Amino acid sequence: MLAFRPALLDALRDYDAHKFGRDLGAGVTVGIVALPLAIAFAIASGVKPEAGIFTAIIAGFLISALGGSRVQIGGPAGAFIVIIYGIVARYGLANLLIATIAAGALLFAMGAARLGGFVRFIPVAVVIGFTNGIAVLIALSQVRPALGLQADNLPADFVGMLGGIWRAIGTANPYAIGIFAVSLALVVAWPKSYAPNAAAWRRWVARVPGTIVVLVLTTLFVTLAHADVETIGSKFGGIPRALPAFALPAFSWETVRLLLPPTITIALLGAIESLLCARVADELAHDRHDPNQELMAQGVANFVTPFFGGIPATGTIARTVTNIRSGAATPVAGIVHAATLLAIVLAAAPLAENVPLAALAGILAFVAYNMGEWREFARLRRFNITYRTVLLTTFFLTVVFDLTIAVEVGLALAALNFIYRMSSLTRVEHVPLSLETVSGASSRIEAHRVYGTLFFGAVGKMEGLLDPKRPQPKVMILDLYQLVNLDSTGLDALEKLHASLARNGSHLVLAGVNEQPRSIIERSGFADALGRDNLQPDLSAAVSRAKVLLAD
Repeated sequence: MLAFRPALLDALRDYDAHKFGRDLGAGVTVGIVALPLAIAFAIASGVKPEAGIFTAIIAGFLISALGGSRVQIGGPAGAFIVIIYGIVARYGLANLLIATIAAGALLFAMGAARLGGFVRFIPVAVVIGFTNGIAVLIALSQVRPALGLQADNLPADFVGMLGGIWRAIGTANPYAIGIFAVSLALVVAWPKSYAPNAAAWRRWVARVPGTIVVLVLTTLFVTLAHADVETIGSKFGGIPRALPAFALPAFSWETVRLLLPPTITIALLGAIESLLCARVADELAHDRHDPNQELMAQGVANFVTPFFGGIPATGTIARTVTNIRSGAATPVAGIVHAATLLAIVLAAAPLAENVPLAALAGILAFVAYNMGEWREFARLRRFNITYRTVLLTTFFLTVVFDLTIAVEVGLALAALNFIYRMSSLTRVEHVPLSLETVSGASSRIEAHRVYGTLFFGAVGKMEGLLDPKRPQPKVMILDLYQLVNLDSTGLDALEKLHASLARNGSHLVLAGVNEQPRSIIERSGFADALGRDNLQPDLSAAVSRAKVLLAD
């Protein structure tokens, strides 16, 4: 049954003025932090800046109101920049909206089917590989505005983007380079601590987000110095002072079929990012989120937002951490964050016209650096060759080719490694039986013990027993006490062994069968075919059964 219960409902049970005060302060703070990021993410994605703001408002509200986490903040994310840019370049903006709507439906279906926990099965090497790859691509995408290059419509792929930048390198703008350098330095060096013993004005200044300081100072510089650099106004004509009207994008099933790859990419990345972010939030806030409810909320947000011109949204780690550290108590803080953004758009949108794109490039360069797990590259030598191969392959494919291909290949490599490792733990060993135990029938009774898991990747370990040229005993005992798992392929191997022995007038006795293997043996009907007397609780009982079979 569909279990749809937002965390907001439980949070409002004992809601009071104290919690509202905490949520109000945190929500306003996160709203201010989210503004420059929403604009920067949208521009870097190849869409208008208002698309990022509308996404932060609408998706941010829906994810907080309907999500399974008390403190997660949703909106446009840096991880989507490369994906959106590539989809817009290849399919166009209208098809991006359709792909996002379809991805929203897919995300909701994943949550409704209670698949939220399965996202955790993605190996950490794959996650780090594509996260670092995306960070590299984000940084590369900001080279053009950082240098002020005259090179519009750069290709979305890594090689094409490098070539376009190289061809336009002679058009670099000194003003843009200076603004980028100052912006990056300010974001990195701006006070991050609220020391209680510092002067009041210093504590207040330290609380102002560095991104806001960058926007204000660089905008003032461009306005007063009339610097010849690209701005939001010159590039996009400014930001409207109202939310867009509801609009239906052109839709057809044929288009949806063509957009299946980007749809899956958006849904997969959105699920991974949102649930990873929620897990980080749980650790910081000492809480526990509902992953299935979170996926359903992400689905609703991504389904609704494109009808208002928005782009894909997911949980965002930087804004969520800011929300927690600002004292957020419930999802109301996320709703306040959306309301804060709406108020800023309605009251101060014209002020964004002179924001230089080079300043946004500095902010995004800092975001890209913080997004990557760069220390993992230095630590690779501590891990085995398989971990290194999966991480580096995923990273390389993300940068040079495509995120979807990278994740697919990374998961395939990780799965093959898992199969190999599990099969290496499976072994079949001969168990010597003493003459006293078998009373002179040692040549007619043979025992083997199976360890590990007998599945499709390990049935080769049974080949020695299945060899038709091998002399067969009258009774073969398989001690399965150390066998923890049996799949249908492993069961097929047991059935073939039983059939081979039966053709020679011999018998198969199984001893010490554990719960999971016994379940599949019972359900498949193999227990009846084998004979239930040939299922014994331990090796000693199996030997006793073998003596009875020899006597018959």
